[in-house]
Amino acid sequence: MIVTTKKLFEHAYGKYAIGAYNVNNLEQIDGLFKGNLSSQAPFIIQISRGARAYTNKLYLEGLIRAADAIYPEAVFAVHLDHGDEATCYDCIESGFYSSVMIDASSQPYEENIAITKRVVDAAHARGIVVEAELGQLGGVEEHVAVDEANAKLTDPKQARDFVERTGCDSLAVAIGTSHGAFKFSGTQSLHFDVLAKIQEELPGFPLVMHGSSSVPQDEVARINAAGGKLAGAKGVDAGQFRQAATLGVTKINIDTDGRLVWTRVHREFFLEHPEKFDLRDPGKIYIAEYAKFIAAKNEYLGSAGQLADVHKFLGA
Repeated sequence: MIVTTKKLFEHAYGKYAIGAYNVNNLEQIDGLFKGNLSSQAPFIIQISRGARAYTNKLYLEGLIRAADAIYPEAVFAVHLDHGDEATCYDCIESGFYSSVMIDASSQPYEENIAITKRVVDAAHARGIVVEAELGQLGGVEEHVAVDEANAKLTDPKQARDFVERTGCDSLAVAIGTSHGAFKFSGTQSLHFDVLAKIQEELPGFPLVMHGSSSVPQDEVARINAAGGKLAGAKGVDAGQFRQAATLGVTKINIDTDGRLVWTRVHREFFLEHPEKFDLRDPGKIYIAEYAKFIAAKNEYLGSAGQLADVHKFLGA
């Protein structure tokens, strides 16, 4: 069942965070649904601009609609990740997305407000909710590329002004995370003091943590043992997710980790079976491994075991 992120956030606020997982293909989508149902968790499917451009955007929409029919007990939102203004309007008009993110964080503050307000007005007119971003995460992920020197933490007082003037429904904040597999170089860390101040300025308002993949070191080691070269990859400690949830974070974005699982499965499979060429063989393994990964991640988020309560909350 597709719902808005706003509904999910109302149930989660202060108790747990909801995993927002990026998808690009059939195997990810099937593994995502299986993992969330095995752990009984609500979730958010994220579609990036890169994923929409990978093939035709209608393919992903069709796969998600099929999964919704195959797994009717699942409760999830469909969310555009890091959209520009034009992409947000396209998703709003599609009638498929329940949530869009407008990322104008690279623009000057007043321009960020103006762009976000335009998207909010268009989305709210169609019953769609909007995530915005204030502050800038470092790192590289698809269309987002910010070097560490230009990363900026979110200013708590500015956050309140931004939300009041734009009317956005949730806010992605920069508290030290970064995009991609190389999150911490020794000068970065999570700033829970800043997050606490943002919550004070915006009590009860849903906050979002981007760039929150953990980059498990066992995955990195196995990829490298199978021919990869991911030296120095390091991510966010998943043990800190629950602390973030108590400070108003209701959505935590995870993309890189899923790519690492995919890379590990395929590198190991073809290294061990050089005679194989059927793409379905490693695909089946990946679906099962990704489902297992999702279920484990939901335990850290606190979303595991919440599905029955979410159904009651929604009256479903």
